[in-house]
Amino acid sequence: MRILQTPARFFPYRGGVENYVYYSSRELSRRGHRITVICADEPPVGSGSIDGIEVRRLAYPAKLSNTNITTGLAEAIFRENPDVIHTHLPTPWSSDISAVVSLLKGRPLFLTYHNDISGEGVLSLASGLYNISALRLLLAASRAIFITHPGYLENSLFLRGFSDKVIVSPPGVDFDKFKPLPQDKDEGNTLFFVSRLDRHHHYKGLDLLLESVEKISRDSAIRLYVVGGGVLLDYYRTAARDRGLEGKVYFLGELDSNRLAEYYNRADITVMPSLSSRQEGFGMTALEAMACAKPVIVSSVAGAAADVKGRGCGLVVSAGNVNELTDAIRYLLRNPQARREMGNNAYDLVREKYSWGRHADIIEKEYLRAS
Repeated sequence: MRILQTPARFFPYRGGVENYVYYSSRELSRRGHRITVICADEPPVGSGSIDGIEVRRLAYPAKLSNTNITTGLAEAIFRENPDVIHTHLPTPWSSDISAVVSLLKGRPLFLTYHNDISGEGVLSLASGLYNISALRLLLAASRAIFITHPGYLENSLFLRGFSDKVIVSPPGVDFDKFKPLPQDKDEGNTLFFVSRLDRHHHYKGLDLLLESVEKISRDSAIRLYVVGGGVLLDYYRTAARDRGLEGKVYFLGELDSNRLAEYYNRADITVMPSLSSRQEGFGMTALEAMACAKPVIVSSVAGAAADVKGRGCGLVVSAGNVNELTDAIRYLLRNPQARREMGNNAYDLVREKYSWGRHADIIEKEYLRAS
């Protein structure tokens, strides 16, 4: 089967949607499907082949919010002759153009709805207008709408009218990369946080975590490793310094997957204090940490929150509640036996439920049904 994926960006760009498309496509390619990805050339590495996936990268003269405006996208999709087209929100430019071309070419359109489109200020008005107009047309045009966890159907106002099309397909983990690793020493009271550091990812809750670390540091030794790059890196460095956290918060920049796995293993706890149920699509950070047999602290809006709580893989706190977050961190730092038990539970859970093979089974079934 010929499958065309149209995300806004693709590997080596690092982000939740980009990882999702890469691993999903790689698994489908290994099953004998022909996968083509059309996306923006960000970062500028040019077209080529990655792990059996043909990638065609397009120039873009501008970005609007977090979406690359690839002016040649419609023509590029028209040149293809796929059996199915699979697009992704929350980047409406690529999704809407894919929908129009799919209708003109008579090809079934599949949509992964990672999260709602939202914004602040003028962007809030623009996203609101989109959500009551073009979004409805996109959802109506889609053969199936994939979401990563069932809670998103409850949280999104815009999906409820299309629940008959919604299919839950949880993401997976690369178990070859993210796994328990032996540690030479215990660094003690160490937290880990991963996100892009830009205004589009403010909802990841780093400001809240810094406030919590400041509270704990008044009476306990603690260190926080922060992974990620972006235009707000200096802002967060300044915020940490202003809270008196020099020598306690370490900004590591972007890390490749091997180094990322190393730090998941070095840390006692990975923390994902996401603030918004509309913006948090799933939270792959939690799965990667659990695959390394580490406990997590997540907010209630995280995609894995129900499993974290129900399977005893860590602690779940109310979104935006700094006191709950602080208490949860303190509890786990003071209870190494609880951390070990939760880490073991976490490892068992991801191995059982969160594999890219299981994800691809669900996606592939829907593709074949439409062909």
